[in-house]
Amino acid sequence: MKTLVAIAATAVVALLLFAQCQVDTANAQPETTAAAPKPDPVTRGKYLVNSIGCDDCHTPKIMTPQGPVPDMDRRLMGHPSAEPFSITDKKAMIQQQHVAVFSAGFTAMAGDWGVSFAANLTPDESGTGSWTEAQFLKAIREGKSKGLDGTRPLLPPMPWPVYANLSDEDLKAIYAYLRTVKPIRNVVPNPVPM
Repeated sequence: MKTLVAIAATAVVALLLFAQCQVDTANAQPETTAAAPKPDPVTRGKYLVNSIGCDDCHTPKIMTPQGPVPDMDRRLMGHPSAEPFSITDKKAMIQQQHVAVFSAGFTAMAGDWGVSFAANLTPDESGTGSWTEAQFLKAIREGKSKGLDGTRPLLPPMPWPVYANLSDEDLKAIYAYLRTVKPIRNVVPNPVPM
């Protein structure tokens, strides 16, 4: 009989504990998670510019024992206007072998299409200083020079079809960051057709 009472008492206690757990769960309020603060667009833009390789083509290089590195004093100024890049001696090789040739600073490229020069992305008037955010988005989304209808297409090696996959929020963040970099006066040469 003692055993039966002990089992019954244990069952009652277990039932009460189970019931209490159910009541606590039913009355529990969902945890509220504070919304993460929206990242600053300039900070996000800086992260993206540093991550997607803008310096690879838009920043002239300096030679080091480890090879060429971006010259941060001339960051994002595009192909230096005073730096000639001629392909006359390479033209036959390019056309026969379908290869592309970069300038020493990686800011100009020659291929079957001709010669293209990396644009000045700084907020100077010779760069993107007069561009609107809408022009910037159109340039990246549609591959149009200066983001204007009726202009030439963006040329290789600019990977605008890949960057077109970025969200509007990310492209606007890149634009916001580019407004904060040091403006550098540099009129980039126009492309040269082959």
